[in-house]
Amino acid sequence: MSAYDDLRAHLRQTAALGEVAGRLGWDQQTVMPRGANEQRAEEMAAIEDLLHARRTDPRLGALLDAADAPDETGAAILREAQRDYLRNIRVPARLASELARVTALAQTAWEDARAADDVAAFLPWLEQVVTLRREEGQAIAQGGDAYDALMQDYEPGSSAAQVGAIFDRMRPRLVDLRDRILGAPTPPALQGHFPQEAQLRLANDLARRFGYDFNRGRIDLAVHPFSSGSGADVRITTRVVESDPFNCLYSTLHEVGHATYEQNISPDYALTPLGHGVSMGVHESQSRIYENQLGRSRAFTGWLFGAMQAEFGAVNIDSADAFHAAVNRVHKGYIRTESDEVQYNLHIMLRFDLERALIAGTLAPADLEEAWNTRFAADFGYKVDRPSNGVLQDVHWSVGLFGYFPTYALGNIYAGCLHQALRADIPDLDARLSEGDLAPATDWLADRVQRHGGLRPSVATITHACGGARPDEAPLLAYLDTKFANIYGL
Repeated sequence: MSAYDDLRAHLRQTAALGEVAGRLGWDQQTVMPRGANEQRAEEMAAIEDLLHARRTDPRLGALLDAADAPDETGAAILREAQRDYLRNIRVPARLASELARVTALAQTAWEDARAADDVAAFLPWLEQVVTLRREEGQAIAQGGDAYDALMQDYEPGSSAAQVGAIFDRMRPRLVDLRDRILGAPTPPALQGHFPQEAQLRLANDLARRFGYDFNRGRIDLAVHPFSSGSGADVRITTRVVESDPFNCLYSTLHEVGHATYEQNISPDYALTPLGHGVSMGVHESQSRIYENQLGRSRAFTGWLFGAMQAEFGAVNIDSADAFHAAVNRVHKGYIRTESDEVQYNLHIMLRFDLERALIAGTLAPADLEEAWNTRFAADFGYKVDRPSNGVLQDVHWSVGLFGYFPTYALGNIYAGCLHQALRADIPDLDARLSEGDLAPATDWLADRVQRHGGLRPSVATITHACGGARPDEAPLLAYLDTKFANIYGL
């Protein structure tokens, strides 16, 4: 066997063990008995020890030096494997193991604190996670910016300065649009009682229509919806509020976007560095275009209006246009995952600035709640009413995902570019969406984006999918302006 073949074998086994670790995380958030939490933390630390040893093995470095790529795919595998290796050898084994153990415990502590609206109960865990992730970022950065180093885990090639400049350009347009919308008459909201069983039945139907393969996946309930796995085992979760079916339906569509990306990656890339989404920004582009540009479009909500009536009977909304307005209703609220498209990125900007300060050490975890509440009041014009609607609402910091939040906004930007190209290529898209037929759109995304996995870097992936146009925020902002001007008569 060649050095390249030996490298592929090493990477394959490491990736398979990584999938096992991911399954432990899925189990913890869905069906694990509560009393198993401390043992699960030790299990996850143990498997992280094994993974770190394989990811930093000097023999891996030697194979990377000796291997010759046989083709374009091989060159991409070597590129990604080399990047991962250089990142991993900078992180001490002790730190990698402790991060796995502490974040497993911190996640359950966050769930309990969120349910009880008790920030003080979560603070000791947050302090540990921030300390460990700051140490990790500093180790990877080797004198550079620790937050930029952490961002590379989610959006390789990005930087806080680049993202901050994009946010500075977007913020005035978004705030102006929001203020004009909130000055217009507000459309009625959907009201009523929508039983869990019926919501899940419709959510499963939507998942199938959007291309989710239940032969290689499943839907479960979790506190915070997520997608887990790759290739032949990709699982998603959703949540149900019986007074708000949109929470379940659109959380499901969001996670289906993530899941179908993983399911549609070429089988040739399975258990290699190319066998998963190239970045979280590209991943979010799939979840956001499924959820918003497709799932909240006038054409598709027209079909969904009929499906809702068939499942739940008569609702308080009396027309497809009014239902579309209810689905896209811009309103005051606290929760990022329940936010409308206009205000969503403002939620991300808040978190981006706060987590940068936490990693830089200019904001102490003990002061985070006050900083959050002050910033939220300044950005949204009203006060946070309780911690579960504020600093405790997201799971990300409990599990150490510092540097992840900006990828949500990058995903929205990428989705705007993809949507523009998609509509140019499929002029009868609305006619198909109005019939509940998502195949033309999801097939296009599978071909242009998903099947390629990590073959190209993230910006190159979107540029290729869009026929050579480099991504920027202009298509997203134009889409938002047009859509909400039509809904609100601006």
